[in-house]
Amino acid sequence: MKKRVYNFYAGPATLPLPVLKKAQEELLDFHGTGMSVLEISHRSKEYDEVHKKASELLKELMGIPSNYKILWLQGGASTQFFMTPLNLQINGKPMEYVHTGAWAKKAIKEAKLYGEVKIVASSEDEKFTYIPKNIQFSDKVAYAHITGNETIGGIEWQEWPKVPNQVPLVCDMSSNFIDKVIDVKKFGVIYAGAQKNLGPAGVTVVIVREDLLNRVPENTPTMLKWKTHAEKDSLYNTSPCFAIYLCELVLEHIKMLGGIPFMEKQNRKKAKMIYDIIDKSNGFYKGVAKKESRSLMNITFNLATPELEAKCVDEAKKKDLIGLKGHRDVGGMRASIYNAMSVEGVSTLCEFLEEFQEKNQ
Repeated sequence: MKKRVYNFYAGPATLPLPVLKKAQEELLDFHGTGMSVLEISHRSKEYDEVHKKASELLKELMGIPSNYKILWLQGGASTQFFMTPLNLQINGKPMEYVHTGAWAKKAIKEAKLYGEVKIVASSEDEKFTYIPKNIQFSDKVAYAHITGNETIGGIEWQEWPKVPNQVPLVCDMSSNFIDKVIDVKKFGVIYAGAQKNLGPAGVTVVIVREDLLNRVPENTPTMLKWKTHAEKDSLYNTSPCFAIYLCELVLEHIKMLGGIPFMEKQNRKKAKMIYDIIDKSNGFYKGVAKKESRSLMNITFNLATPELEAKCVDEAKKKDLIGLKGHRDVGGMRASIYNAMSVEGVSTLCEFLEEFQEKNQ
């Protein structure tokens, strides 16, 4: 096998090597069927076991209560930007959103198609470099929405906001899903594209409290109702079988390592290693996010000039450190260190950043 690089792309992102190897082993003959999991029927007994196990593992690892449904859907988190207001709307009640950056902005845009949207807090005043605090959500809204982690700005919620008892809190956790232990009961809905921490692109997980499933208007298209998928265990139509299969393997791997508490410990260690390099660089590397809002998953920073950043990205690539260029909308640099990124990979990056500073300051 050709030597693998350290993949710091923001998504699709690196996957655990043992998971890829197991998928490779089973690719042509899945569990003695003589077929690939890419070919197998989503109605087959063999696939049904995978499907159920993925949900069971997620429920176990996250501590998801029995009154929540796990949905395996398609269309990415971007589809949930409109499925959320579509399924949770209440006539005459607005929806409240916290605006923390590019992904929150996209969610807000879609919600406005279904009713009044109020921006209850925003960090736009400082170019989305922090998570707002002391937010006051109204008790007269359909729901409250936050974006758990903004990949472009590199900011993440450190504490979940409080909402009135009757108001469900909705969170887009695409880029910080299972990066740390959370209390699912604090949320009415959690949704996430899988292609960061959970699996490959092509499947989206939605965790929704059962009592919210009946809000959806009856004249909603069948496939756009969460209720449709909840009632059929996400098998109303052909599910993205291979993507769910890989998610199940990732969840097995996380369980074997020690579950989400272990992942959180590793993630905090990895993030600290890189932030320490930035903080001790005497301004050579300049962190983008305010310290109190720094992401565990996406570490954003700048150098003195775009030319120096380009040089850093190019030299890193020569050392098999891939994907360090910042998002096209903001430039700079970004190291995405999702669950599957190893401590070894982060250590290698840190050594490179120290060497690069020595040669270029």
